[in-house]
Amino acid sequence: MITNMKICMIVPDPLVKGGIASVVNGYRGSVLEQKHEISYVVSYRDGSKMDKLKQALYGYLDFGKVLCHAKPDIVHIHSSFGPSFYRKMPFIYIARFFKIPVVNHVHGADFDSFYEMASRQKRWLVRKVYRKCSRFIVLSAEWKEAIAQIVPMEKIDIIENYCVLPKAPYDTGRERDQVLFLGALEERKGCYDLPAIFEKVKKSCPQARLVMAGDGEMDKVKAAFSAKSLLTEVTFPGWVRGKKKEELMRRSAVFLFPTHYEGMPMAVLEAMSYGMGIVTTRVGGIPQLICHGENGYLERDGDLEQIAEDVISLLQDEESCRKMGLRARDEAEKRYSLEAHLQKLEQTYRKAYRKK
Repeated sequence: MITNMKICMIVPDPLVKGGIASVVNGYRGSVLEQKHEISYVVSYRDGSKMDKLKQALYGYLDFGKVLCHAKPDIVHIHSSFGPSFYRKMPFIYIARFFKIPVVNHVHGADFDSFYEMASRQKRWLVRKVYRKCSRFIVLSAEWKEAIAQIVPMEKIDIIENYCVLPKAPYDTGRERDQVLFLGALEERKGCYDLPAIFEKVKKSCPQARLVMAGDGEMDKVKAAFSAKSLLTEVTFPGWVRGKKKEELMRRSAVFLFPTHYEGMPMAVLEAMSYGMGIVTTRVGGIPQLICHGENGYLERDGDLEQIAEDVISLLQDEESCRKMGLRARDEAEKRYSLEAHLQKLEQTYRKAYRKK
């Protein structure tokens, strides 16, 4: 068995909002660092376009230093679609120039606009860049089939995201009427569907309250709720981390996530780990997490009527909500632990190292 490999990991800043940073932050201080020498190179941070450009340039400089001094065995790149693809291109080209295997960990969610509906020239560029990578990590079987349009199937490994289970009691002070959304406030996450969904919920459950935890297009989302005369029924705490996030997860009864595009959302995994009643959509890797009617409800994205009915059902039947939440937590513990994730990650590293 290969041990004590030198891994250079291309990552976002730890304070970046989103799932990729959450995944990488779990690696810090884990058994992965105990078994291997990990060098983190930060290539992205939140801020203005100038802030992002500066961080990318700093990242390229830091990468050069790591190549010269640490001499990594593998470069592990956390990437997405859109601008992330172009930011990661220099890392891939430089690593391959030095004959270092590249593991491309793809977290992107909108493959249609990235590749299938892209121009002929862009598709050619994506194929050229991706074929320089030794291994690919995707989050679901669906994404493996998508990426297999570009690279050989045998180079792609499925490694689902993970969750860190909170210790019991994990539902202290749970409020039966509180519904939680957690994520970026944008159209892709279904945020402009939420006013219509919540309007239907309020008709059957007048005491229901909605917490929209996240940031992004906050003013536009607030305006959408205001148009339905619901703004006073919704709380906007902004992006939450740490104890504030933990408190919201413990206290909320239902997790509502009507997203339209996903890889494998950390937010759903976290809701599972807190034993919440979950209502979400059949996109990306979510069907691997949620079995409809067993550990949550899974609907077609855009089916606002049925999504609302599912939320109403959970709010009106406390025992059913509790049982679904328990099954969701059990599933998270059995299949989506950090330990299982890291074991699969090491298997991918060994495949990439053998190729070297």
